[in-house]
Amino acid sequence: MPLDNVIDFKPQLDALAVPDKLDFEVGFEETKVPHKKYVVNNTTGDYLETVGKSFNCANHGNFFREIQKTLTEELNSQQLDGATVKWRDARNNGWAMMDLTLPNSKYTISNDKHTTEISQRIIALHGVDGSCSNQVYFGAIDSFCTNGQITGEWDKVRRKNTSNFNLDRFIDDLKVAGLEFETTARRQQEWLNTPLNAKLEDIQKIVKSDKKAEKMFELYKQEQSSRGDNVFALYSAFTNYASYADDRNGFALKNTGNDTASISMWQREHEVAKWVSSPEFTRLAA
Repeated sequence: MPLDNVIDFKPQLDALAVPDKLDFEVGFEETKVPHKKYVVNNTTGDYLETVGKSFNCANHGNFFREIQKTLTEELNSQQLDGATVKWRDARNNGWAMMDLTLPNSKYTISNDKHTTEISQRIIALHGVDGSCSNQVYFGAIDSFCTNGQITGEWDKVRRKNTSNFNLDRFIDDLKVAGLEFETTARRQQEWLNTPLNAKLEDIQKIVKSDKKAEKMFELYKQEQSSRGDNVFALYSAFTNYASYADDRNGFALKNTGNDTASISMWQREHEVAKWVSSPEFTRLAA
């Protein structure tokens, strides 16, 4: 089933607006517990969560606008032209994610069977309910199948939501973190050129779950038919799992009724990042 709570835009970056439902002032109210306080959506009056007394945060809107401002300062107009963004939310809008793709910042990878473009992707996460720290990740998206992928921990800029949090300092860190993604694309070109005919037991060693490995092996076979017998086909099966959650790939999400589908999909991307950095995957890709 398609994920709920996903809003698509295709504007110029300088005209990009944070969705109204995420652009609210955050308030706090005391509780009867001395070391706790409520987080309140001051627009709707909804109580979002109970947090520690010292908890502090920027509003979603202010945080994402600062991220956008930094991107316009660091990237040129050609890179920003045609930018697309998906907004995702969870936990009654207490958790929010800006998933930005830069189609003009791209890298073509190909072999004799398959050609695709890898475009740069920038993901910013923000929580006003204590559910996550302020985080920015860099990654890529495959234009052939729109599978998203984040890269390793070194591509992450992160600061916690605390009473001492300084948004300006966080943005400064973002500026110097770099927006390089060519290394990622070159590595994927190497994977596309590296022969591989993985067995079920190979995938079991990577994902550490027999049930998940069996489904992943079937998905890998599908990717193999279009990508070829190479490491990139296995990687594409992993990123498919992290990008879709329905009967197309056999990895539908359970409906818990807790408004956490977007968070669950984001956790899958971390899961994939861990798999492809594992010794087991590295040996297959060598």
